[in-house]
Amino acid sequence: MSTPLLMLGLPKGSLEESTIALFAKAGWKIAKSSRSYKPSIDDPELDGRFVRAQEISRYVEQGFFDCGLTGYDWILENDSDVVEVCDLIYSKATALKSRWVLCVKEDSDIKSVQDLEGKRVATELMNVTKKFLADKGVNAEVEFSWGATEVKVPDLVDAIADITETGSSLRANNLRIIDTMLYTNTKLIANKAAWENPEKRRKIESIALLLQAALDAGSKVGLKLNLPKANLAKIIGELPALRKPTVSQLSDPAWVAVETIVDEKVVRDLIPVLKANEAEGIVEYPLNKVIA
Repeated sequence: MSTPLLMLGLPKGSLEESTIALFAKAGWKIAKSSRSYKPSIDDPELDGRFVRAQEISRYVEQGFFDCGLTGYDWILENDSDVVEVCDLIYSKATALKSRWVLCVKEDSDIKSVQDLEGKRVATELMNVTKKFLADKGVNAEVEFSWGATEVKVPDLVDAIADITETGSSLRANNLRIIDTMLYTNTKLIANKAAWENPEKRRKIESIALLLQAALDAGSKVGLKLNLPKANLAKIIGELPALRKPTVSQLSDPAWVAVETIVDEKVVRDLIPVLKANEAEGIVEYPLNKVIA
């Protein structure tokens, strides 16, 4: 049995299922058992392991992984010397960037980061938090938190540094944000030696291309319809596309077929306009990958 070309680091935990789904949409089936850290990937050029996202950048830098998916926050936290191949903005819940924020209880006297002078802050992101406070000229005690950080204020610590996507969990715990330290998202990263290997780089770039294409497709749909040729000029400006909509002549010279790719959020406004201009056979369909 030949040795796989790439060893891939995959994030275990909150991003695990969404990462498997993203790879599936990009064309790779990743199967795993609930107790195994070694997945089965339907590509003989790939092998991989599931490890915590917090550790992946270290293992990529050290060469155990040729490439991997981890957050920008953990690249900074570990001060990892790796190649940042591309951004992959997705999470377990949204398609938004997450942010690390400093929080206090809603009724706390602490109003700004400067008010943390001499206070105690709990976080999992120790190094980034220490640097942020130092850059602000604030001398505070920063302690490591293993999780459930939001329950520690105000009894155990004065403030926390935690990650949020929508802020709903913070609000539910009666916490108030006093500053944002860092915006973060998932990145595909590569070991520097692997990146300099032409064969490995080719494969890593292919993975990046298809993962990005799968993400881009998530917010878009395909749209096709038949339209009286006389009305084409009226609606052509209403049809956004990667370049221009595709227009084909039907067997009836008075009609054309139109096909395009649009942002899903505009379809609800677009279809009534098309219908008002006598469009027929309007079909909206999902996309797996969009490569511009």
